[in-house]
Amino acid sequence: MYPVELTAPMAAELTSVGFTELKTPAQVDAAFKEAGTVLCVVNSVCGCAAGAARPGVTASLAGGKRPDRLVTVFAGVDNEATMQARNHFLPYPPSSPSIALMKDGKLVHFVERHHIEGRSAEMIAEHLRTVYAEFC
Repeated sequence: MYPVELTAPMAAELTSVGFTELKTPAQVDAAFKEAGTVLCVVNSVCGCAAGAARPGVTASLAGGKRPDRLVTVFAGVDNEATMQARNHFLPYPPSSPSIALMKDGKLVHFVERHHIEGRSAEMIAEHLRTVYAEFC
């Protein structure tokens, strides 16, 4: 587990723009089974989360179509909730950071860490806007 002094500002980058933190497996299941679209960010302390994933996700929400609900789990912090979210992302292997779009309880798009590493926040944002246009 990472110290809260380290992770709280990282979590706040998402909660400050409307994401709800999911802390338990039951919260994950409840969020994912709702009708409509749910964007889930598996947050992480790594550099690609800080430099591309969180800023890219935030930028993707400005204007245009967007998911109905925004949720996040934090790898290395909320371990049980993260494991439950990852169960919904199968057959994709565990990946953090990662970004999942659920629609009516089913995974419709998944961005793995290797799709985040080496890409700019704007590239992530543009990719997600394309995904929202298709599914939201």
